[in-house]
Amino acid sequence: MREAGSRRHRDDAQGTSCALQELRSRWRTASTRAGWRFPSDWGAPEVDEVCAAVLTGGDLLAALGDLARARAFAGADLDETLADLAALHAVLESRDESECLDLDTTPAALLRSVAVAWADAALSRLHAGDITDTLSGQANADYLRVRLGEIYAECRRKGVCPAERYVLLVATLDLTKVDGWSRLMAMVLVGDVLRSVFDGGESVAVLGPSVAVVLTERDPALAERAADARILIKDRLTVDPDLGPGATPEVRIQRLPAGEPAAVNLLRDISRA
Repeated sequence: MREAGSRRHRDDAQGTSCALQELRSRWRTASTRAGWRFPSDWGAPEVDEVCAAVLTGGDLLAALGDLARARAFAGADLDETLADLAALHAVLESRDESECLDLDTTPAALLRSVAVAWADAALSRLHAGDITDTLSGQANADYLRVRLGEIYAECRRKGVCPAERYVLLVATLDLTKVDGWSRLMAMVLVGDVLRSVFDGGESVAVLGPSVAVVLTERDPALAERAADARILIKDRLTVDPDLGPGATPEVRIQRLPAGEPAAVNLLRDISRA
């Protein structure tokens, strides 16, 4: 009897996992069609928490609130976050994912929970001026914007163009096939590798769920160091079976624009890549 009960427990757990993956996949498809701009950063760990709440009858409002806060910290705007919610509601209502989504059909309680949580997170980030990511402890885009401001100010004082002295090394992972907290761990590993390779005072920051950046001076060894970083990132990810097969690193050199406002806009674009 104990063996039969254990088998039923394993079957139930496997069935729940399959159902979660199916819901997650349909939601992602609907959200992408609804206008989610950067598919690689959609699959936050909180997405799985929302799916689990739906399937197990858990606290859906709390899970959606956690997801909304994660979206705000990742840089998704409110319109995009609410469209993502509408996509989920359409899937739960068994509507065709290709239909045009209408926010007016989304229950007010869900809209209110998501909007309030997103706004709270956005405001707290604005006022706190925190320069590290809350979950990973890595330096974030706010930190890099401060460093860019310092560099552009220094270059103005010296009468030189920042684009001639500095570049951004951008490390991007394809995490579309990686679920849950493994995505967070992947970026922690990337940050650790970049700091080990660029250990001469360069600025390293994680800009988004799948992007890390090094602000560094141009030098003859830069291409070699970039290649070393890519190899080391791949090696570190291979150790984790949940990451190795799906998380392929891309490392590239991004030229800085001449003006500081354009550089800030560039950071925003890179963070959502």
